[in-house]
Amino acid sequence: MRFASLGSGSEGNALLVQSGQTTIMIDCGFGIKESIRRAERLGFDLSALSAIVITHEHGDHVGGAPRLARRFGVPVWLSFGTLSATESQWSDCTLRGFDSHDAFVVDELEVRPFPVPHDAREPAQMVVTDGALRLGVLTDVGESTPHIEASLADCDALFLEANHCETMLRHSAYPPRLKARIGGRFGHLSNADSSALLARIAGPKLKRVVGAHLSRQNNQPDLVRAAFGEALGAVGSNADVLIASQDEGLEWTAAA
Repeated sequence: MRFASLGSGSEGNALLVQSGQTTIMIDCGFGIKESIRRAERLGFDLSALSAIVITHEHGDHVGGAPRLARRFGVPVWLSFGTLSATESQWSDCTLRGFDSHDAFVVDELEVRPFPVPHDAREPAQMVVTDGALRLGVLTDVGESTPHIEASLADCDALFLEANHCETMLRHSAYPPRLKARIGGRFGHLSNADSSALLARIAGPKLKRVVGAHLSRQNNQPDLVRAAFGEALGAVGSNADVLIASQDEGLEWTAAA
């Protein structure tokens, strides 16, 4: 099993996960031409997608999905809450609703969603497995919960939000209301939050940790690498630390 990011951040998100002949895309926040261009950069033809899985209804995660699904006839999986919030967008699309506690199978991959606190209708993140390896995906979450951490236990790889440096956000030019939303219980994880979470769930199987959904204005890749490295070192893990950027995404990476 391997994965790659077309781009990760507030301007658009899309993550490819592949095992054998099965490739799913988790979220599609880029326009169709940009999605195709970024996928071609990774050597992947989007017409070969097995499914699109949507985490929640915010535009940077769902904005490009309806047109992409219609263009290539790709089925879309989304929680019933997300479907309720976006129902008018999906004309002529094949939809599969899921409960945020119930696993579902797309050919060679199983998707195990779990609910997260975020300011959306029924937001879900997930673990994707091919039966041997486990990739945990956690972005767009305001704070961790015991259920989140139990869901992410024993992963071989993590795609983990590190949205902002708390100091940079505090001193940014963002209006107070936006700062409160980002740093609040239904917003996004800071570097400190993500690192503390990582230290609690990192196990001996963990081989890759990808910092994701970094803010352009309120974070820096080196800060994330340092914070994640310190967290992993504290628990004796030698997992590689990578960054999925907004512009370049992340090249194909083995889950273990």
